[in-house]
Amino acid sequence: MTQRLAATSSGLETAASLLRAGKLVAFGTETVYGLGADATNPTAVARIFEAKNRPRFNPLISHFHSADAAFQQGVACSLAYKLADAFWPGPLTLVLPRAPGSTVSDLAADGLSSLAVRVPRGENVQALLRAVGRPVAAPSANRSGRISPSDAAHVLEELDGRIDAVLDTGPCVVGLESTVVDLTTPDRPLLLRPGGVSVEALEAVCGPLTFPETESDVAPQSPGRLLSHYAPLLPVRLNATSVYASEALLAFGPDHPAGSGAIWNLSKTGNLEEAASRLFAGLRYLDAEGQKLGLTCVAVQPIPSHGLGLAIQDRLHRAAAPRPI
Repeated sequence: MTQRLAATSSGLETAASLLRAGKLVAFGTETVYGLGADATNPTAVARIFEAKNRPRFNPLISHFHSADAAFQQGVACSLAYKLADAFWPGPLTLVLPRAPGSTVSDLAADGLSSLAVRVPRGENVQALLRAVGRPVAAPSANRSGRISPSDAAHVLEELDGRIDAVLDTGPCVVGLESTVVDLTTPDRPLLLRPGGVSVEALEAVCGPLTFPETESDVAPQSPGRLLSHYAPLLPVRLNATSVYASEALLAFGPDHPAGSGAIWNLSKTGNLEEAASRLFAGLRYLDAEGQKLGLTCVAVQPIPSHGLGLAIQDRLHRAAAPRPI
């Protein structure tokens, strides 16, 4: 049975003690709930892959309470400091060369010479990371390939009994995973994954970003790049301008097609930040409600490609991709 810990001083202390002891603890950040383990402990990290049924050993993001702590593990260039000043704590992950004295296990880094590091935003997660005092590896706290959790209840739906505890810090504010930028070649910053920091905001600080031409260009440096990912059990149909009676509808904006037996509107006002925060909860709701009603698909209205729309589109394209056999 997985403990559900309140975000109190005693709950935080218990969560930190469990992590230091090599246990698995899910916790909320501003993006999604992460499944945390001591990144310096390869046995603890291996339990992440087992709990998630993760099909292959991808590099994991290591989380820190401060930029100074992160840059002790990854070698920072001047651009890394600029981005950290602008967006940390916050939903940005930097891929840096691993520092010679890095204590992050090879398993967490997938044996690479680079390391993905992040300083998440939020009073509770900051307190937890300070109390642990070590890098914490934390991919999303869900079964591999499934919808990411934006609430503690989502974590327990999938991982109850498979992990030691979940620290309930309430719903996630951003609701999408972090943006990942590769700075291993400092004069050529590469966007590996769109996320909670928009491309426009990044480029205002670092100048033009390079975009990978193919999925293979980013593997294995970044998590979240499986072709089929973030997927409900029902198939997903994108850019729907009409909806069949047999389909659930993921709507966006004030106007949506009629005829669906189940509807979740990401944002009635067309606000992309609100849409991002409600995306994974909406996919979970429509998946469960659609199956109850005997529906066969989730239709998705078109989403704009500016701001956080690019990250929303990325998650939806992966949710709609052909499922692995």
